[in-house]
Formats: sequence, C-alpha cells, structure tokens
Amino acid sequence: MTWQQRCIVFCGVGFGSGLAPKAPGTFGSLFALLFVPIFMALGYYPALLLILIMTVLGIYICGKSAELMGVHDDGRIVWDEFAGQSITFLPLIYINQMSWAWLLIGFSLFRLFDIWKPWPIGVVDRQVAGGLGIMLDDVIAGIWAALCIVLYLYISIS
Repeated sequence: MTWQQRCIVFCGVGFGSGLAPKAPGTFGSLFALLFVPIFMALGYYPALLLILIMTVLGIYICGKSAELMGVHDDGRIVWDEFAGQSITFLPLIYINQMSWAWLLIGFSLFRLFDIWKPWPIGVVDRQVAGGLGIMLDDVIAGIWAALCIVLYLYISIS
C-alpha cells in the first residue's frame, strides 16, 4: 500500500478509533464528540460547511478504504459515524447550546438510529453500495437524531 492509500485508510478507520476490538462504531461515534467543541467555536454556518465537506469526502474515503481493505461496510470504517454523529448536533450548534447532557443525548440518539436502522436507514443500508451506501445510512441516522432534538426543543419552548 502506498502512503496515500494508508492515509485514506487511516481516515476511514477514524484515525484509529474504528480499530477498537469491540463496538468500533461506538468508539468512532465517541471520537466524533471531540469535534463538537470545534463546531461550537466556529458557529453554525462554518460548522455546517465543514460537516458537508466531511460528508462528501467521506463518500470517497469510505469507499476507497473498503476497497483497499477488501471489505464492504466493515465495522472498522467509522468515518461515516463521524459525519452522522456531527449532523446530530447541528440544531444545538445553531442555537449555541451544548452541555454534557446534550452530548450524551445526541450520542445515544445517533447510536440508537444507527444500530436500529428504522426506515429508510435499513433500506439504504441494504440497497445502496459503495462509499455512498456506507455514508448515507449514517447521514440519515444523524438527521433522524437531529430531528428528535429539534422536536424536543420545539415542544419544550412551546
């Protein structure tokens, strides 16, 4: 493997967080929580742009990592968790409100949807191949989790 290919796989496995022997997706999602303070410091629109870039790059990174590793959607590839977990926190970044409780809630919601795979996450997971398929189910799980946070915030201020 060339050094460029190793860099791609290193990103794909979440800078090593996906190499945990058990629950690599959970460890990748936990690692992604380290991005939250950066997003909060940047503000909503720069964070949104960064998450969009992370997502689009992730299609290539996840697809190429899977190809180089000789796998499909291997649990060690967790860049998709980075993007999905980050999407979860967009409503809180928008209102500039974050706490340990919100980190735990957002993390739990994302993991719930990522593991449970309700519609359309499960359909996408089964039917969309390549880097797009690896990324898309986690992006949708992040959107579902973010919508739960928005719904709670809307109900709590009404």
